[in-house]
Amino acid sequence: MIDLDERHIEKRSFFGRLLLVYFFFGALFLFILYKTYSLQVSSYSSYEIAALKNKTKEVLIQPVRGIIYDRNGNILVNNVPTYDLIILPSRIKNLDEFIFNLSETINLSDEDIENVNKNFKQKALYNRELTIKKNLSHEEIAKFEVRSHKFGNAFVDVRYSRENKYPYLFSHAIGYVGGVNDEQLTSILKNQKLKQSETAFKYSGGFIKGKTGLENIYDKQLRGLFGRKSYEVDAAGKLLKEISFEKPINGKSLFTNLDLNSQKMAFEQMGERRGAVVALDLQTGAIVTYLSTPSFNVNSLSNGMSQSAFKKLLDDKDKPFFDRASQGRYSPASTIKPAIALFGIKEKIVDWNFTLDDPGFFVLPEDQRIYRGWKKGGHGIINMRDAIVESSNTFFFSLAYKSDINNLIEHLAQFGFGRNVCIDCFNPDTGLLPTPEWKMNNLNYGWFKGDTVNLGVGQGYLNATPIQLAYYSGFLASKGNIQGLSFIDGEAAINTTFKSDLSINNSDWEKIHSSMIGVIEDYKGTAKRLKPLKSYVVAAKSGTVELVSTETKEDYELVRKNIGNRDHAIIVAFGPMPNPKYAVSVVIENGESGGSVAGPVAIAVLNELIKE
Repeated sequence: MIDLDERHIEKRSFFGRLLLVYFFFGALFLFILYKTYSLQVSSYSSYEIAALKNKTKEVLIQPVRGIIYDRNGNILVNNVPTYDLIILPSRIKNLDEFIFNLSETINLSDEDIENVNKNFKQKALYNRELTIKKNLSHEEIAKFEVRSHKFGNAFVDVRYSRENKYPYLFSHAIGYVGGVNDEQLTSILKNQKLKQSETAFKYSGGFIKGKTGLENIYDKQLRGLFGRKSYEVDAAGKLLKEISFEKPINGKSLFTNLDLNSQKMAFEQMGERRGAVVALDLQTGAIVTYLSTPSFNVNSLSNGMSQSAFKKLLDDKDKPFFDRASQGRYSPASTIKPAIALFGIKEKIVDWNFTLDDPGFFVLPEDQRIYRGWKKGGHGIINMRDAIVESSNTFFFSLAYKSDINNLIEHLAQFGFGRNVCIDCFNPDTGLLPTPEWKMNNLNYGWFKGDTVNLGVGQGYLNATPIQLAYYSGFLASKGNIQGLSFIDGEAAINTTFKSDLSINNSDWEKIHSSMIGVIEDYKGTAKRLKPLKSYVVAAKSGTVELVSTETKEDYELVRKNIGNRDHAIIVAFGPMPNPKYAVSVVIENGESGGSVAGPVAIAVLNELIKE
């Protein structure tokens, strides 16, 4: 007998399971419907973009770097084309036969052939070009072009190398280019909202940027903007066809204030001696000559230098990489005396009629310490003008002793000491304009009156770079109205003009100029030997930087046997007077005499500039 209750339970159970199945398949159907709608309608654009990205590849196109000129339009740095032989591996069926036929026209070395065999398969797989010989000669190019119809899958294309036409003259001023690391490259591309990807290079060195000098300071302008090519690719990443092309924008040329002829003259005059020469156009603050010696071949660094050659330069005791023009620190020595004289006049400590008996030394009243002059027996009764002409240390020891150190420091800062005076120099040093606070913080000693006395003749803690000394020379020449210095026309005026607030009367400026003219023109002048080297009037102040303090000339003769202990030679000059156009500073390490050694270099550079 059938139990009706059991049948009823089974029936309910069956319908429950059936309902569950219907619910499951219904949910599955709705999910499929939703995904179909999402794929076909709501998310279509995003999936289409993703698919397109998988289907396309973007290749960056490197721009050509801008040319660098001097102020007369002479090319200083250019892009020199080299012609390379390139093949399309994906279209070549029999590599050995192709190489054999090509070798009959172009001489391929074993290294060239080895490189082709090593990279051929990978380049063919991804449809990339392969360079098989670089820097073809004109004869090789001609031979290939005549027979190019035989080699449809090979062609000659141009690549560039960065070349400084005067690699030793402008090694520090213009600098050099080199490769980039991933972080630098990311930063460069980020400015164009680009990501690092495969790149079609115009330079044999690949990605390059300015490392030092103007190549670095104006790198963005010189570099230009990358272009882009989009290709259709297959699943393996093989390039199929070009879809779009955005041309690169080549870098802008740089028209500098540098003067090739005066730079050549400075280089010739300096030879292999360590030092620097900086010359300025007073009207604009333009840096027309900028030389640090010894120098090095920038082309070797830009286009590849062996590790051994690079190490040799690094280990060179004369430090050719060191930019002495804007990074070398030197005591200004007696060249500081015109600025000290102007301070004494402004503060009414002395006037032009004030005289002093110079016995050849100054005795510090506080402790009876003796500060000696350079001339044994001294200069006798001497006034301000003659103290500058003859370079009396005693006169300026005495003047500095009477000076308030804080006011004196503030005064010297107006002349460019202790600050950056150059708009676009590469990593310039600010030298050192010492203060009592500086000495306490750095040397843990208080300021002594003797420190102020030393400052009066440009010795002690005070030091300056040759670019600062050139600015100082220009400041004196222009009576305090010189602009900030720059390698590029207009940069100084655009960025900043250093205004002085010295309140010096024009008559005092004229007397300073007259005194500095006497340094060369007067028979007692410390640089009188320079008079026959020019046909116009030059104002100057020479100096000798003591590296080792000695009591007598005999002591110095013993010291100077070690060349590294000899005094530095220094001079600042400007002319032609009375309306000077150019100012110059010269420092020659261990050159000893500012007037006799540094002076002829300064005059030779001025001669070249004024001749133009």
